[in-house]
Amino acid sequence: MPNRTTEQLNFGRLGRSHLQANFQGGDLSSDGGLMLLRQIDARTGLSRLAAKALTDRRAGGRIRHRLRDLIAQRLYGLCCGYEDLNDHDTLRSDLLMQTAVGRDQALASSPTLSRLETGASRADAWALHQVLVEHFIASFASPPQELILNVDASDIPLHGEQELKQFHAYYDHHCYLPLYVFCGQSMLACLLRPSRIDGARHAAAVLRLLVTRLRQTWPDVKIIIRGDSGFCRQRLLRWCERANVRYIIGLARNTRLQARVKLAEQVLERDYRRTGSKQRLVSQFSYAAASWNRPRRVLTRLEYGAQGANPRFVVTNIASSEADAVQLYDQLYCARGEAENRIKEAQLDLFGTRASCHRFAANQFRLLLAALAYTLMQRLRELALRGTELERASAATIRVRLLKIGAAIVRNTRRVRILLASHHPLRHVFAHAAHAMAP
Repeated sequence: MPNRTTEQLNFGRLGRSHLQANFQGGDLSSDGGLMLLRQIDARTGLSRLAAKALTDRRAGGRIRHRLRDLIAQRLYGLCCGYEDLNDHDTLRSDLLMQTAVGRDQALASSPTLSRLETGASRADAWALHQVLVEHFIASFASPPQELILNVDASDIPLHGEQELKQFHAYYDHHCYLPLYVFCGQSMLACLLRPSRIDGARHAAAVLRLLVTRLRQTWPDVKIIIRGDSGFCRQRLLRWCERANVRYIIGLARNTRLQARVKLAEQVLERDYRRTGSKQRLVSQFSYAAASWNRPRRVLTRLEYGAQGANPRFVVTNIASSEADAVQLYDQLYCARGEAENRIKEAQLDLFGTRASCHRFAANQFRLLLAALAYTLMQRLRELALRGTELERASAATIRVRLLKIGAAIVRNTRRVRILLASHHPLRHVFAHAAHAMAP
């Protein structure tokens, strides 16, 4: 069988000329943006911190690749769109990838990277979570006055025989149910869980650990926890109240809540039928579920339109003297949806759903690698792309428009020259990012 990676490829004719191609161009790379990843990694120390936190279980006399290099190689590959370890059998010989990692010889092969992932333990997961939190704390030049922690859950579909694989009726497939915690665009936790559990399980414990660590550094910081109705649990609410943590969490509707707003909905319905335009009302009242130890402040957002009534309820311990109901619902609670966008970015753009290992601990490690890659891209956006047209772009857009640049590499004993494509349309953004991270 011919070698189809090097044989001549014919693309017809252009006038009198034959169009031909092959893969013999030499030391070229399609990932010129790797240098930006190298710079942001050097500035934040992310791969170095991750490697320092992990336990290297390899035999000392047989180590050819430093643990930090393995982590960096894997993170840079994810950021550039290479989700499969098989890709690294070729990427290991890419001179630009070697330069970005900090080597002048072949990088780790896919079996070496695979052993790194499949050998991971629960202790490694704990250590990498600490890296995420410590990296977040170090990103502040001065103590913040307020932090809003967004807690949410999502699904990771499973198609093999992974450990703890379970069917989830809501998602209608076998999956894991990871728990995420974000503060703004920064990911603080991504705990992998089996799916046949309450969606709020472990949330109180994870948030307690995070709040404790954050207050060790910033004792006076105001912390607000925000989540949907799946996290409205008595244990979490009571802990927040004991720990002086504010919360604003969705509350599932029930017959008692519906009865409280019945008259208001009737008024909205009457006004809608009279005017023909959707009616909206944000109000509040005191309410106590049967399992609650005391009444709490509940916000209600009522709407009536062509599809009928659409009530929403939110419970909070933020006093009415601090903010009125409209401000809390519209400006604080509704902003919770941004965390869902960040989860999609981490799962889809940085391949946080690639749970194809058999062992549960290995899949948790893979999820954390995606979280570290997300953090690397988020810091690139925050530190290097501020003020540019990509400062609000997703990781996938940054990859396609900034990292995927054709480059030729000329390397000798004294210098490595990277010749980027002359007609790249965002060369000014690339130059801005490079100057912003110059050592």
